[in-house]
Amino acid sequence: MKRIALFGHFDSSNFGNESTLQAVLHHMRRFYPVAAVMCICTGPEFAAAAYQIDAVPISDVFSTVWVPRNWLTKALRKLCVLLSEPYRWIRAYLRLRGTDMLMIPGTGLLTDAYGLLTWGPYSLFKWSIIAKLCRCKLAFVSVGAGPVHTTLGRCFVRLMLRLAEFRSYRDESTVAFLKSIGVKANASEVYPDLAFSLPEHVLPQKDRDPGLRPVVGLGVMVYSGEYSIPGAADGVYSNYLESLARFAEWLLARGYNIRLLCGDVSDTQARQDFRGLLRGRVAPADQARIVDEPARSVEEVLAQIAATDIVVATRFHNLIFSLLCTKPVISISFHHKCESLMRAMEMSEYCLDIGTLSSDGLISKFCSLEATADSVKPIIRERARQFRRKLEQQYAVVFEAGDTRLGQGCAIVPSH
Repeated sequence: MKRIALFGHFDSSNFGNESTLQAVLHHMRRFYPVAAVMCICTGPEFAAAAYQIDAVPISDVFSTVWVPRNWLTKALRKLCVLLSEPYRWIRAYLRLRGTDMLMIPGTGLLTDAYGLLTWGPYSLFKWSIIAKLCRCKLAFVSVGAGPVHTTLGRCFVRLMLRLAEFRSYRDESTVAFLKSIGVKANASEVYPDLAFSLPEHVLPQKDRDPGLRPVVGLGVMVYSGEYSIPGAADGVYSNYLESLARFAEWLLARGYNIRLLCGDVSDTQARQDFRGLLRGRVAPADQARIVDEPARSVEEVLAQIAATDIVVATRFHNLIFSLLCTKPVISISFHHKCESLMRAMEMSEYCLDIGTLSSDGLISKFCSLEATADSVKPIIRERARQFRRKLEQQYAVVFEAGDTRLGQGCAIVPSH
């Protein structure tokens, strides 16, 4: 029986991450129906219950978290962390021992925008080192990267990628970024984001009735901070919300309905901020035409997108979900991955930078996209099919060929 471990920030809070996990589990089971799977993640209780797999935390917590209030308690806290870390390494080794492959499926883990620890690259570096100690094959599959602000973070990224038997990246911008920090990467290692390989039965089979009032899906995202624009002030976020609010006023005045879209549980605050801006500007009757429903799963987000005609997305995977549903979409880009995807989809002209966003620019792009929607949809559909085929090839390399080539200790080089 194959023993495969998956590593990622899977805890039900981010629907992009969850779609990645769903996709890779589906295709893994096609090749290895009875594989023993372990998920090393931020939400092991959720992953174990939702996917019926073993799950363990990325980093064990041995005591309750407290906030240091003076120099002595700060020093004690650091000492406790240092003393407990060797034990975490031993626990990780015992959990990974006997595993055939440690796979990092997609997502943008190669960044230190949120620090080196917890969400940062240190934890993945630790598990990568332990994988090598356990003689476990290491595979980075369609991963994203950047930004990496610190010297130590760049060192972690370079070393763990060098250790891997298999490496592929989800876009050309990731390859360009990795080259800039000293990683040998090339275009032949680019495969689409794994969410493009979601099983067909997950995707909505029925589109909305075109005879109804047109609906615009509007994805509102919390401020992305250092992950998006280094050193950016909160003015970026306030301008972003103001631009969306003015755009929403324009849509409502012209007879469109609006459906707010969620990409992460944390976006609840952004939607509240957005609705607060509209309060007092829009009549109660028009407020009622803004649909703001919670989403608790990838399937629910996809169903909400299927109920729209055109989407304006900020979250990266709201953008991908829209393309999977063949929806004409405008991307408000907060990271190089958004621009790279829109370029790959031949839709670069419908990509707007969050740092320079304006309501006038957004309205102009919307009018242009609406006028060309019928010609854009076939392009979206065909590119999504091509992405799915490429990912099928990649799964065959990682799983099927992995029985022999990975087993011989040979590096797998992706090919198209």
